[in-house]
Amino acid sequence: MTDPTDWLPPSTIEPVHGRRAWRAAEPLHGMIYFVPEAHERYAALGIDPAAGYFASRSAPMGPVGAGAVAGAFFNFNPALVARALPAVWETTTPQAVLAARREGAVAALTRALGDRVDSAEMREAADLARRAAESATAYPEGRVLFAAHATLTWPDEPLPVLWHAQTLLREFRGDGHLAALLMAGLTGLEALILHTATGEVPAKFLRRSRGWSDEQWSAAVEGLRKRGLIEGDEPALSDSGRAQRAWVEATTDRLAVPAYTVLGVEGCARLAELTRPMSRAVVDAGLLDPTKAILAKS
Repeated sequence: MTDPTDWLPPSTIEPVHGRRAWRAAEPLHGMIYFVPEAHERYAALGIDPAAGYFASRSAPMGPVGAGAVAGAFFNFNPALVARALPAVWETTTPQAVLAARREGAVAALTRALGDRVDSAEMREAADLARRAAESATAYPEGRVLFAAHATLTWPDEPLPVLWHAQTLLREFRGDGHLAALLMAGLTGLEALILHTATGEVPAKFLRRSRGWSDEQWSAAVEGLRKRGLIEGDEPALSDSGRAQRAWVEATTDRLAVPAYTVLGVEGCARLAELTRPMSRAVVDAGLLDPTKAILAKS
């Protein structure tokens, strides 16, 4: 498969360094999709948690409809997205949802991190993450969600700065990941199935949370089986499937490098070192509890 990353500018770091920095800090962003602090603030605006998810993540793009969001989010059933959008914009505004999201993030992280919120480590981590996120703005092409989030005003305090920076870095990496999946010839549903075939996440969880029916899921499984990417009664990756998934992940890592080059090897390592205990505290506090995920009705 042709390497689509030959255009990337020279870098002083290897993709693995950026990946480690991203993985160490990712729970600081990812918890926003599970915590009651966010759901309560969406409810105060008159919208349910599912609508809150689609509205809050897409709000930087403005009051867009289901088509644009289904395309940008990639692996959700468009019919599920259409249950929330554009109707949610008759109840609230993108600006109100964005404020609720940030307030919920700060409240949840404050609950989990305690004294770390006002620590020197928090200030240093926020500075490093912001440098990486701001450097990524030189590469907005094809990264719709990232580019939209990058237009938002930066907060003032270190904790919300760190959360916002990691949100930008997450969307920067995520948009690159979608490009890699498209290059690999995968639909959003097929990408979900290949993920479950690794054994890392239950198929039932991803099917329901993304709104796919049993029939749609089964049809896509058979399509991947015919392509030789999965095998066995309980679908598992074939040798070809493992090779393709490895290529997608490696390409995603390479496409994310521009965000982290500014930090260098030492800066990436330091960001990971600073955020790893914070992310562990987030997990220990139950902020990433999968039972709190938004599930579509079967």
